[in-house]
Amino acid sequence: MHASVSTRALRAWCLAILLVVASASSAFAQSASGVGFHAITIHDPVNGGEMPGYVFYPAKHATGMSWVGPYHVAGTADAPMAPGVRPLVVLSHGNGGSDLGHHDLATYLASHGFIVATLEHPKDNFHDQSGVGHAPVLGGRPIQVKATISYLLDDPKWKASIDVNRIGVAGFSAGGYTSLMVVGAKPKFRRFIDYCLRYTADFICLDAKKFKANAAAEGLTLQQVMDRTQKQAAQWGDTADPRVKSAFVMAPLSLIIDEAGAASIDRPVFMYYAQNDHVLRPSENAEHLIPLMHTLVAVKMVPKADHWVFIPPCSPGQAKELPVMCSDPAGVDRAEVHAQIQVDALAFFRKTLHVPAN
Repeated sequence: MHASVSTRALRAWCLAILLVVASASSAFAQSASGVGFHAITIHDPVNGGEMPGYVFYPAKHATGMSWVGPYHVAGTADAPMAPGVRPLVVLSHGNGGSDLGHHDLATYLASHGFIVATLEHPKDNFHDQSGVGHAPVLGGRPIQVKATISYLLDDPKWKASIDVNRIGVAGFSAGGYTSLMVVGAKPKFRRFIDYCLRYTADFICLDAKKFKANAAAEGLTLQQVMDRTQKQAAQWGDTADPRVKSAFVMAPLSLIIDEAGAASIDRPVFMYYAQNDHVLRPSENAEHLIPLMHTLVAVKMVPKADHWVFIPPCSPGQAKELPVMCSDPAGVDRAEVHAQIQVDALAFFRKTLHVPAN
């Protein structure tokens, strides 16, 4: 009962996607600076072990583009950080994603004065999806975002450069769900069952039969399994983080958030979604959630677009390998969409985190 693609497809995506750096003018724009980035390792309080990630930041003497494995990143590894105390944004990837899956947004925000951190969620990334649909992922993702914030605020290298009163989160798909939980949303996992009874062939319901069979093998109903998952997911504590002031979400998994769960969101949210999303039906996700949120400050629908429009534009080789993820319907220009997302995210975080545009 989850939104994912095959491990092979996700690995191919992670090995072929290229950055398209797009800029757009806006009333909130400022002169861009160079970007540095640094690899980090964060303790995972959910599974134990460690989580890889990156920190992006305004830098002095940044030389431009860098290859990080297969990624062409608009920054310079370990370039000297520009002085100053800055707002922080933490990015959460979707099911099967990676800590560099949204590096275009990370480098854009960093080039405009933000510190941006990414992480790779354990058991829900391009090389390991074993935890998808289970408590360590459903309940653990926001705990891992909180751990990333704590890591940065405790580390001497970063804490002096971060304004603890100006922290935001952003995420795509399951990362959007994660971000909503960080600002207060409370999911109800039983809603997966009703959804998959109505939409048996939907992408996120592909494992429904497997879940049901596993439940039966334990002598349990699906309702009992989901109730157990709900209880297990609470063992790591409150998923909301009072340090986080706002959330920017793209195509969030939100069918499992009901009216009461949405009412718990108590900070500003900006939502993007795709009109023809075939992975997370808008009517059951974004459009279901919109009227339930009293802190929603803006909504933008990308006309004609599908779910994957929020992944950065693909290289020609990637487009041949993964036409579904890399192709957009006629009339959708993914590079233009990302340019607008970046401008909107910058404006939103400046406004909600009270960051002057200088």
